[in-house]
Amino acid sequence: MQTRCALVGMPGSGKSTVGRQLARRLGLPFVDLDQRLEQQLGTSIRQFFEQHGEDAFRDREAALLAALAAEPGPMVLSTGGGAVLREANRDVLRQGFPHVLYLRASPEEIFKRVKHDRSRPLLQVDDPMARLRDLYRTRDPLYRQAAHYVIETGRPTVNTLVNMIVMQLEMALGAGA
Repeated sequence: MQTRCALVGMPGSGKSTVGRQLARRLGLPFVDLDQRLEQQLGTSIRQFFEQHGEDAFRDREAALLAALAAEPGPMVLSTGGGAVLREANRDVLRQGFPHVLYLRASPEEIFKRVKHDRSRPLLQVDDPMARLRDLYRTRDPLYRQAAHYVIETGRPTVNTLVNMIVMQLEMALGAGA
């Protein structure tokens, strides 16, 4: 299946894991926006945040997202959790990728997955659960605005989620989307 799709969602919603499996299943190149950014920055996102601040990071993220969206050819793109914060990025996603999928997970589900992960700069706070709830309240409407499809991640395995996404893409492509 030759297509372009991008995955959006909260930190820890499974974008990288699901995206990698989806790309393998479809035989498409996989691009992890955060990994590509770390390569460009020459440091971890966490260190870049600490040294230069979130605004500088978001500028670099926006530039790379625009460059990837302009690249021709099929791909599966996994975005960072905050990529949708800028309206321009939401527009780039919708225009550059005919299939933007929001992997929706509740703050409680995400907390279970990431509570021991120290590499997520926005969650290195005294009360990460409260932080996740705040992020979710702010970002859920933005993910929905950017996405063509909402995929509930809940309890399914990664393989089940990939199957759900493939079925959604097959239906969309069959309908001429």
